Amino acid sequence: MRNTIKQHKDFLIAETDHTARSSLFLIRMRAARLADDPQYGLVVTKRMFRHAVDRNRAKRLLRDWIAYNEKWMRPDRDYIFISRRDILKASRTDGRVAMKKALRYLGRLDV
Repeated sequence: MRNTIKQHKDFLIAETDHTARSSLFLIRMRAARLADDPQYGLVVTKRMFRHAVDRNRAKRLLRDWIAYNEKWMRPDRDYIFISRRDILKASRTDGRVAMKKALRYLGRLDV
């Protein structure tokens, strides 16, 4: 499993980042900051999910989907996953399928 991004400056969006969209989440892909240590980050905001229990559930779902679909993540890229409100309505399999589809789309891009 990849390490997680923890510092605010590493979450900042650049114009060169590639994006995949889903009704459940957005994925931003960029060149790995550390070539030998690709990372991922989760963005689950209080503005989007008012209650902590909802934020925690969204993060749990994202981590599960990431772990299941990690084989589709490029080893030389960092990923930032931004949750959307509909993530709480999604089933486990729906999320895994949506994540696979988005990661495969990003994997096909020439970077």
